[in-house]
Amino acid sequence: MADKEMGIEQKKKKSAECCGYPISIFFIVVNEFCERFSYYGMRAVLVLYFTYFLRWDENTAISIYHTFVALCYLTPILGAIVADSWLGKFKTIVYLSIVYTIGQGVLAVSAIHDITDHNRDGEPDDITFHVALSMVGLALIAIGTGGIKPCVSAFGGDQFDDSQERQRSTFFSIFYLSINAGSLLSTIITPILRAQECGIHTQQKCYPLAFGVPAALMLVALVVFIVGSSMYVKVSPQGNIMLEVCKCIGFAIKNRFRHRSSRYPKREHWMDWAEEKYKKLLIAQIKMVLKVLFLYIPLPMFWALFDQQGSRWTLQATTMDGNFGILVIQPDQMQMMNPILILALVPIVDKGLYPLIEKCGLNFSALKRMTVGMLMAGLAFAVAGFVQLQIDNTLPKFPGASQSQVKLLNMQNLQVEAQMEGQIYTLKPYEAMPDYLTTENSPVTVTVGSAKYDIVLYKQMRETVFLFSDQTVKENDTMSKPAEGKNAIRFVNGFIKTLNVSWSGDNLGGVDPNAVSAYTLVPQGKAMFSIKDVTTNQECKMSKDLSFGSSYTYVIPNTFDIAAENCGSSIVANMEIQSNSIHMAWQLPQYFLMTCGEVVFSVTGLEFSYSQAPSNMKSVLQAGWLLTVAVGNIIVLIIAEAAQLSEKWAEYILFASLLVAVCIVFAVMAYFYEYVDPAEIEAQFAEKEPEDKDKNKKRGSLSSSSSSSSSSSSGSEGGKDDDDIKQSKM
Repeated sequence: MADKEMGIEQKKKKSAECCGYPISIFFIVVNEFCERFSYYGMRAVLVLYFTYFLRWDENTAISIYHTFVALCYLTPILGAIVADSWLGKFKTIVYLSIVYTIGQGVLAVSAIHDITDHNRDGEPDDITFHVALSMVGLALIAIGTGGIKPCVSAFGGDQFDDSQERQRSTFFSIFYLSINAGSLLSTIITPILRAQECGIHTQQKCYPLAFGVPAALMLVALVVFIVGSSMYVKVSPQGNIMLEVCKCIGFAIKNRFRHRSSRYPKREHWMDWAEEKYKKLLIAQIKMVLKVLFLYIPLPMFWALFDQQGSRWTLQATTMDGNFGILVIQPDQMQMMNPILILALVPIVDKGLYPLIEKCGLNFSALKRMTVGMLMAGLAFAVAGFVQLQIDNTLPKFPGASQSQVKLLNMQNLQVEAQMEGQIYTLKPYEAMPDYLTTENSPVTVTVGSAKYDIVLYKQMRETVFLFSDQTVKENDTMSKPAEGKNAIRFVNGFIKTLNVSWSGDNLGGVDPNAVSAYTLVPQGKAMFSIKDVTTNQECKMSKDLSFGSSYTYVIPNTFDIAAENCGSSIVANMEIQSNSIHMAWQLPQYFLMTCGEVVFSVTGLEFSYSQAPSNMKSVLQAGWLLTVAVGNIIVLIIAEAAQLSEKWAEYILFASLLVAVCIVFAVMAYFYEYVDPAEIEAQFAEKEPEDKDKNKKRGSLSSSSSSSSSSSSGSEGGKDDDDIKQSKM
């Protein structure tokens, strides 16, 4: 290592201080804030990027999203090993932050549609290029964010000496606050940036900006961290305790297998077979860790539900109404409720709820809290399933494989009666049937007065038949809910002249008499349409307030007066798909329940783990905790692929049911768990150490292979004493 880095056995370099705190922690806190803004900001819009830019279906988008999150929580183990065994924390953070920044930049570039939009229609022509670039960017981000995750907080703890316990505790509180502040601000800001429209040739949703700002923040995080280099206390790598633990466990298994014969006496615990090579103190510490890790087995199911806030819940919000009156909430902005509620609920629960329960004389232990947290997460998904069921009731019912759907629209300035499939429909001027007729017949006969028309229908299609005075015109209708909460709008021209229709985001071109324009997607809000006579250049302005996710056909009647002051009032709107009618506020209960579950599960789980682990094994438990998050995201992939449920609400209920079942298993495991005092156990083994050495020598004579191992081993306690870090957002 460089001369600047000092061994842990040496006296730490005294860092410059201000008000009793090392100045260096300022750079670390700012770095963490910017990095968390970068990560959560990018992640907030990621599933929508997959769905609407890369054009993946929802299942594929959810699968790739959770694969990425799983990788982000697998790589911390590698980062910790690299930092503790090779590069040291400072260099690991710098090098992987560079990788991280490059990954964010690559992802931002992949979202620029103009790169391959050669025909300038607003759609990438080579989607494979964008997918490949996106995957490279996400892989680099996963390596970067995961690799530095276990290093930054521990590096911050290294800046304090043993006499600064109070300051160190305050630092971790501020560090935790910076994590949630970065998460909160990013989930508010990046969806706003995504909702903007940008582009060189055509204007589309601004994913490059939504990814570019997090990339810039990550660059700022890197620069700020490097600027403080001369002020840091840098501890040289001393070896990683996780490697030592794995070696000890591996030796115990291997030694037990070698001595599986009945002629060898049994030992109380299978880890005792490592006594020939490792100290009893280390073995006792590993036993304590294994007890806690055994309790971790059911925990991934909680994270399987928790991390779907950024995937399924965000996609659910795209089919809801985000208009809150004074402001409009984007679907991906609803994720901000988690950090807001975290900041509000943590002090309420810690300072209010827990002391109240204690005063009531109730034994609300850590494992009981975690059980309640899992149940609350399951309840949150049950609520989400109920909300989805209400949404499904408002969604259009499209035709099945053998069905067709048809609607009649009267284009005449008089009321007509039309008969179709034995039903008589009374149609007012320029208005359509209230709903589609679903039929398996084709053709169908439409009778209007004395005129009969045979209309050929296509299977699995929605079509509208426009009834003019002397002819019919049939057009295909939209077959899906408009993407991103936009509104699908088209015009049918019943006027005698060709009219050019446009709005600020698109030009539909000239619409001939008795012709229908293509659909254009218009965002929520006030839209101003321009209808221009191509021969006289006279123009009519029509303003419409649009909601989310609707589809309309606007009829320009034959009585249309383009020169009239209120010309737009004569244009008649006919709805094909109703707007999103379930309000996003209905998601608030599920976010509240999930965040309550996180507070009593995640924070309590970390505190419990650290209280039950030896002082030098906390990093092992942190790695195990992060591994449960990774496995939870993998579970999402497995269940999603295995279940193949057609109804979304059923998927929510399935996940909720699985978590409740796993919660019952965890409760049983917790009931039989015996709490220990690691410090007391370590002290007992420290006193017995001289006697154990003599016993090990005698036991070693039973096996020549074990004897050679024993004589060459010096034992190991390994590792360093990690700080207790209370972070609910890992």
